[in-house]
Amino acid sequence: MTLDQIVALLERRYPLQSAEPWDAVGLVCGEPSAPVRRILWAVDPVTAVVDEALATDVDLIVVHHPLLLTGVHSVAATDAKGRVIHRLISSGIALYCAHTNADIAVPGVSDALAAALGVTDSRPLDDSGLGRIGRLPVPLPLGDFAGVVASALPATHHGARVIGDPDAIVSTVAVCGGSGDSLLPVATDAGADVYVTADLKHHRALEHREEGGCAVIDVAHWASEWPWLAQAAELLAVDVAAQGATVESLVSEIPTDPWTASVRSQS
Repeated sequence: MTLDQIVALLERRYPLQSAEPWDAVGLVCGEPSAPVRRILWAVDPVTAVVDEALATDVDLIVVHHPLLLTGVHSVAATDAKGRVIHRLISSGIALYCAHTNADIAVPGVSDALAAALGVTDSRPLDDSGLGRIGRLPVPLPLGDFAGVVASALPATHHGARVIGDPDAIVSTVAVCGGSGDSLLPVATDAGADVYVTADLKHHRALEHREEGGCAVIDVAHWASEWPWLAQAAELLAVDVAAQGATVESLVSEIPTDPWTASVRSQS
């Protein structure tokens, strides 16, 4: 299939118009008529992912996070983003981004996170379609469920941080892949026993705890969105097969979480 045909299939699943107004989604670079035989899926469009794309001879990289989220006046190879663009174009590799339009898709980023954590019967957490809320097949103590979360997601130095009594039993679970602090009160009001998300800041998390909100498990941003890659690749394979074609997909396992080490306090 050609790049423009693949893009059309992606945009049936993740319509550009469903992205937030501030977002930068869609085709970043690539010749629409070029053939696509192999795709690399990754969360972040960074140097290590480009290295992997070149090593695996892919024609297209599909990422979740935009490369050029804010306006630019130059893509000269004088900074990291410019070098990414130049390497991709000179190597004939296209780049495509599905971000907030993938967040609210059904299935989308939070569906993949919920499934990875064993959450069933999930539904949107808020009216915009963000987040999901469902139930565990078997209720667990919060501490044990935090262990499930840490084991189910790719390892990071962030791990899984917990707000709440580790012995409290949790059954109803809310999730939001990526930065989900805006949904903290929504998760509580929806009856969640615990809310799994990423990028929680000190003051917002402290306020949530002081206000008697639900338990929280905070994980690395990259790890919370990584399960979507395999889900999206599988959906595209189905859509491509319906056209009587095939495409090979590779899911990047390179950790693009920025933190490279952590040291626990000894006191």
